[in-house]
Amino acid sequence: MRKVLMAAVAAIILPLAACGDTKTERGLSGGGIGAGVGAAGAALTGGSILGGALIGGAVGAATGILTDEDDIDLD
Repeated sequence: MRKVLMAAVAAIILPLAACGDTKTERGLSGGGIGAGVGAAGAALTGGSILGGALIGGAVGAATGILTDEDDIDLD
């Protein structure tokens, strides 16, 4: 169950982490989205909400910073 949830989280975070024109904007938006998804996922599975938010935020921020605006074009 957790592997399916993590795959779903990754599928949501990766495209949305590229929202922004600069690496900082993508990092902030990815971190915010990741924290929300991580907290929600942890709440649904009975895990630590704070831990889920921290992990999701870190993954989302890293993904946003490491992507280029041309990698995923939502326009």
